[in-house]
Amino acid sequence: MKQHVVFFDAQCPLCANTKKVVKWLDWRNRIEWIPVQRIEDTPYKFLKDEGRDLYDQIHMVTSDGKIHAGFETIRRILMALPLTSPLSLILYLPLMKKIFTPLYMWVSTHRYHWFGRYDSLHGV
Repeated sequence: MKQHVVFFDAQCPLCANTKKVVKWLDWRNRIEWIPVQRIEDTPYKFLKDEGRDLYDQIHMVTSDGKIHAGFETIRRILMALPLTSPLSLILYLPLMKKIFTPLYMWVSTHRYHWFGRYDSLHGV
C-alpha cells in the first residue's frame, strides 16, 4: 500500500512530539515523515518551489497524489490512523473547517513562542 508523505518542522518541539505520537498510532505504517528542512533532497522539492508556506503549515501528499496543508492535513492524518479515524469523521462535519482552520493557524503562529525551537533537527 502506498504511503502518505507528511512534511513537518523538525525544529519545532510541538511538531516533533506530535509526529512521535502519530507514528506510535500508525500501526499500518501509512505515513512517511520528512522534515521540511530536508525537502530540497526529495522528489517533493516542487512544494517549496511553488511558494507554499511549508514552515507555517504542515503539508501532506496523499497516497493518491493530492496535496493538503494545515487543518486539512490534520484531518487526513487522523483518517489514516485506525484509532483516530472515527474522530476524523467529526472534523468533516459542516463548520468544522471554518472553526478549526483559524485555530490551527493561531497555534502554528504561536508555537515557537510557547514551546521554543530546537537548534537541530528532532524526530528525524
